[in-house]
Amino acid sequence: MHRPSISDILKKNESYYSLVLAVAKRARDIVDEAEQEGRILVEKPVSLAVDDFAKGRYKLIETPDIGQKSEI
Repeated sequence: MHRPSISDILKKNESYYSLVLAVAKRARDIVDEAEQEGRILVEKPVSLAVDDFAKGRYKLIETPDIGQKSEI
């Protein structure tokens, strides 16, 4: 399986951290969907999630104020 590079997925000025969070959330959704449907995953959920972003099935959307405020 081809592993896309980060530069293939991220567009100009997109955050690596945001991509990591988005992939983690998508991987969790993949696991939840598989459990609900009773499917057994052959590939790892993170690999499937990265593939979704690389092929454009899911897009990273960041708010304009990302990184401007800190949350505690």
